[in-house]
Amino acid sequence: MSRRLISTGSPFEKTAGYSRAVIDGEFAFVAGTTGYDYTTMTMPSDVTSQSRNCFKTIEAALKEGGFEMADIVRVTYYLTNIKDADAHFAVCGEVLGEIRPAATLLVVSALYKPEMKVEIEATAKRRSA
Repeated sequence: MSRRLISTGSPFEKTAGYSRAVIDGEFAFVAGTTGYDYTTMTMPSDVTSQSRNCFKTIEAALKEGGFEMADIVRVTYYLTNIKDADAHFAVCGEVLGEIRPAATLLVVSALYKPEMKVEIEATAKRRSA
C-alpha cells in the first residue's frame, strides 16, 4: 500500500506544508487538529465545542483514509489552560471511552491563534478483520 495524503481542503495545509492525515500502510497519522468548525467556518469560544470539533475533523480524516475511530491507538492533547482539562476530558470520555487509546495531555503556553484552546493529534492502526 502506498502513502496517501488526506486533506480538509484548507489552504493553510498547502501554505504550511502539511496534510490533515497521512495514511501509510496499516497506520494513519492525523496532524494536530484544532477546534475549527468547517461547517460554519468559525472557531467556537469554549473548549467543549472545540474538542468536539477536533474529534469530528479527526473522524472525517480517518474515514476518508479507510479507518474508524476504534482504530485509534494513540492521542496527544494540547491545552492552553489547565482549567479546561475537565471539560475537555468529558468530551474525550464521550468519544474515546470504549476505545481507550494511550494518551498524553500537555499544557502549552499558546497555540497558533489565541482563540485556539485545544489541539489533538491521533495515530490509528487498522485492525485485522
